[in-house]
Amino acid sequence: MSIRRRVILITDGDEYAKRAVEHVAREIGGRCISSSQGNPSTLTGLELVKLIKKTPHDPVLVMFDDSGIVGEGAGENALKFVAQHKEIEVLGIIAVAAKSRHEEWARVDVSIDRDGDLTPYGVDKFGIPELEIGRINGDTVYCLDELKVPIIVGVGDIGKMARRDSYKQGSPITKKAVELILERSGFHVKK
Repeated sequence: MSIRRRVILITDGDEYAKRAVEHVAREIGGRCISSSQGNPSTLTGLELVKLIKKTPHDPVLVMFDDSGIVGEGAGENALKFVAQHKEIEVLGIIAVAAKSRHEEWARVDVSIDRDGDLTPYGVDKFGIPELEIGRINGDTVYCLDELKVPIIVGVGDIGKMARRDSYKQGSPITKKAVELILERSGFHVKK
C-alpha cells in the first residue's frame, strides 16, 4: 500500500503564478510541480499524479488553468482527476479570481484580500473584496463545489494583485493562503 501524497491545488497556471508558487514552495519547505504551469494546462491528471508521486516530500503545490474556457476545460479535468485520486490527499485548494468572460464561480470558505486580511467575502482578481459572502468568480473554479476538500481559500490573481503578490516581494498573499491551508490541515512544515 502506498502513502497518500499531501497536496495543495491552485487554480492558476500562468507565468506569474508559476514564479509565485515556486517561491512559496521553497519558503515553506514544500515542492512545486513547475511543469503543471500552463495557460491553459497541458498535462493530464494522470501525468500530474505521476509527477506528484515522484516528489521527495510533501506538501506538493500543483497549478491548474483553463485560460477562460467555458465549463470544464483541460485544467479542471486534470484538477478533478488529481483531487479524486486514491493516492492523493488534498489539504486544500487556492481558488484564484479572474475576470472571466463567462462568470464561473465557486464557494470559498474564506478569502485573503490584497492587504493580507482574511475576509468572508470573495475577492476580485485585484484582491479587493466583492459584495458576496463566500463566493469567487474565476475561470478554473467551475468544478470546485463538486469536490470534498477540507478548505477552499479565495485569492486575487496570484503573483499580481497590483504587485502586492509579486514574487519579488515574496508573494505574501499566496504564502498566507498556503500557510492557512497547512495550519487548518494540521500539517507541520519546517521553517
